[in-house]
Amino acid sequence: MAVDELDTRILRLLIEQPRTSVREYARILGVARGTLQARLDRLERTGVITGSGPVLSPAALGHPVLAFVHIEVTQGHLDEVGDALATVPEIVEAFSITGGGDLLTRVVARDAGHLEDVIQRLIRLPGVVRTRTEVALRERVAHRLLPLVESVGRSAHKS
Repeated sequence: MAVDELDTRILRLLIEQPRTSVREYARILGVARGTLQARLDRLERTGVITGSGPVLSPAALGHPVLAFVHIEVTQGHLDEVGDALATVPEIVEAFSITGGGDLLTRVVARDAGHLEDVIQRLIRLPGVVRTRTEVALRERVAHRLLPLVESVGRSAHKS
């Protein structure tokens, strides 16, 4: 989907000021409320905006340990293992991948012992051949999309 300069400005505001009203966004941007709402609706309909809920901290919820667990799956069992992963609350994301392993999961835990318990649970899932775990030491770049939004917006502006 093409994102123009106004879309970029809207997305920047949504990221930087997520609790502001549509009316206030329109005022800040100097556009009619109806124009802003139509743009927001289009951005949601086309899948650019995928949610609007709060961003939560696993660490603040008592799960400060972050690990990436690569999972190798028996051929033909990817869907079943993927479905089983969805039942493990400590798995906050899971992706099918290429390379070393079939799945990559992002796992949070209370401490190293809890992480081991979660990994043991994964190993026992039918269809899991082996796992490989990497523990994150420190976040170097927090999850962000604003630089990408701005880059896409600049590219659209040059076209």
